[in-house]
Amino acid sequence: MSSPSSASAPSAPPPDGHPPVRRLKARHPRESHRAATPLELFFDLCFVVAIAQAGVQLVHAVAEGHAGEGVLNYAMVFFAIWWAWMNFTWFASAYDNDDVLYRVVTLIQIAGVLVLAAGISRAFEDHDWVAVVIGYVIMRVAMAAQWLRAGRSAAPPESTMARSYSVGVLLCQIGWLGLLLLPEGARGWLFLVMVALELCVPAYAERRHPSSWHPHHIAERYGLLTIIVLGETIAAATVAVKSGIEEHDALGEVLPIAAGGLLIVFAAWWIYFVVPVHSYLKSSRQSFLWGYGHYLVFASAAAIGAGLEVAVEQAVGKAHISAAAASAAVTLPTAVFLLTVWALHARHFKVGVAEQLVLPTAALLVLGCTFLGGSAVFVAGIVLALTVAAGVALTAQRTERERRATAPAA
Repeated sequence: MSSPSSASAPSAPPPDGHPPVRRLKARHPRESHRAATPLELFFDLCFVVAIAQAGVQLVHAVAEGHAGEGVLNYAMVFFAIWWAWMNFTWFASAYDNDDVLYRVVTLIQIAGVLVLAAGISRAFEDHDWVAVVIGYVIMRVAMAAQWLRAGRSAAPPESTMARSYSVGVLLCQIGWLGLLLLPEGARGWLFLVMVALELCVPAYAERRHPSSWHPHHIAERYGLLTIIVLGETIAAATVAVKSGIEEHDALGEVLPIAAGGLLIVFAAWWIYFVVPVHSYLKSSRQSFLWGYGHYLVFASAAAIGAGLEVAVEQAVGKAHISAAAASAAVTLPTAVFLLTVWALHARHFKVGVAEQLVLPTAALLVLGCTFLGGSAVFVAGIVLALTVAAGVALTAQRTERERRATAPAA
């Protein structure tokens, strides 16, 4: 991740269906008509398989009264998914040439996330992290190979940057494999150490030469994954509502949850995409904070779906938790989503105290809904719908004031 001002020669892939193997050169950060490729979309969909598996296990843990352990395991698994996805996304924005070798290595990364997804249930239920770690290592070693390839085609200091990425990624994988050798009580501490090391690799590698990336492409890639995750949230909630109606004949209990959940997801989509975030991504510092902060955006968006499932299970008597705990499974991730989206980019486009306070106030109100019992999710959905309406109204008022201020006198 770096400033898009670091220009390189354009290197767009040719439009043929079977591109040859060729040099992996940096693409121009201002390349016109840059958009996500079919391979990137396929990559996202396969990663959502792992996100869905993490959500399922989070539902089971919370519904059985093991929320603390479930949230911890979810955070660990989601980090592996998100970090591998994010590293691929920024690399692709800088170097994607869509040739045969690039496609094959990307497909290996996809295979790695599927191995990880297959091991998520055992990680949650039996504390067996072998498949999760192996899947993660597969993805990261493939990523290191991509950086080595980019370094071979570049001149210093770009080649040094690429080799630093590759060495840093490979060294981190040794630490992750060590996670499998430690006793269970020490794994959490090593996990924190490895997360810190992984997060430091980009800053170290790009200390002298920044990679080249395309702001509009990056904004689109993050937006696409947000859409896919929200879609998975709706799918998970729909299955839960369907089960509650068909197996427990509990239409009256689950309908408010379904309505509130739908409003929450619709509002989450609206709030995320209401601002043109690509215009904000202009420097290395902004890109790092924005990219890293999306861990909370993606994790909370996916957790909303898990929370809706928990709320349904509690409403029909399947979950062994209180109504407040089930409501918190929805309201907490919703509040995290609102605050994180506001902190990352929405606040940079808001003018005046009233506009700035809309999302933080909504987050507090949603948290307050936790204690409303069976109507908590529905009321939270109403709060978010009103939040969107307030944002639209305030923006319209500001636009009208600006229009009047700049209009010529009659």
